[in-house]
Amino acid sequence: MFGKFFTRLWGDTGFGWRLARIVAVLGACLLGYVMLFEDSFIYFPSKYPEGVWERQPPRAREGQIVAQVEDVQLTTADGVRLHGWYCTPRVGRAGGALEAVETRTTLLYLHGNAGNISHRYNFINELVGLPANVLIIDYRGYGKSEGRPTEEGLYMDARAAWDHLTGTRAIPAAQIVIFGKSLGGAVAIDLATKVEACALVVQSSFTSIADMAGEVLPFVPRFVIRTKMDSLSKIASVSYPKLFIHSQADEVIPYRLGQRLFDAARAPKQLYEVKGAPHNLTSDIGGAPYFAALRDFINSSCNAELR
Repeated sequence: MFGKFFTRLWGDTGFGWRLARIVAVLGACLLGYVMLFEDSFIYFPSKYPEGVWERQPPRAREGQIVAQVEDVQLTTADGVRLHGWYCTPRVGRAGGALEAVETRTTLLYLHGNAGNISHRYNFINELVGLPANVLIIDYRGYGKSEGRPTEEGLYMDARAAWDHLTGTRAIPAAQIVIFGKSLGGAVAIDLATKVEACALVVQSSFTSIADMAGEVLPFVPRFVIRTKMDSLSKIASVSYPKLFIHSQADEVIPYRLGQRLFDAARAPKQLYEVKGAPHNLTSDIGGAPYFAALRDFINSSCNAELR
């Protein structure tokens, strides 16, 4: 069988035709491989027990705000069980006691591609210092969550998190900020087209998976990519305030994709550039001015009173 195949492939025609046939066969095999294993090129989950999951009760200096972590279990519309953390701000008092910090703002944080929620603990500790409550979930296939990641699945995961906040915890939609980073930015934008939140924050995200594939796998035709995550076509339908955060030093998602996303959005919108920040160090490099910009945006957009 294979002998006949290669005989026909090489044939008696000229070398150019034989070479063209070989390239065509190899190209078809490569495209087939990409299509068959597409999800493995897009999602890079870390499953439990990878990560740091044992969190001791938080300690804080007097006046310091830290995150009190509560495990959360959610079930999506298609029956997948998800795990997350609901984090509330606590401030240190004299003698080591912790006191709850009142806040009317809750962030629904949709994290980036690699890792799981345990790898975002330090960032969550910074976010609660705004101060704000933070719900962070692991998508299906990540951390302690069941299933495997798909585009529609991630959208359902975000909706389950939203329903948990507005339903189970009875938090008014007008007090919730949807915050998505990188891959989570696409998930956040999709959710934002379906619900009326207070505001939307998109950090270091892209226009579509096809555009990202053009950066990483430029030889792959767009028509073979099933996953869309087409944020560019969705963002204009989000009417409430939007903050886009990106860095021209981002080595993973080009700044120009974030700029195009911002340009496609309608007002009210803001673009905040963090100078010299690699993809995974935006808040670290941004430092206090980064969190001040985030706080100012939430205050102005949600009638909040973050200090």
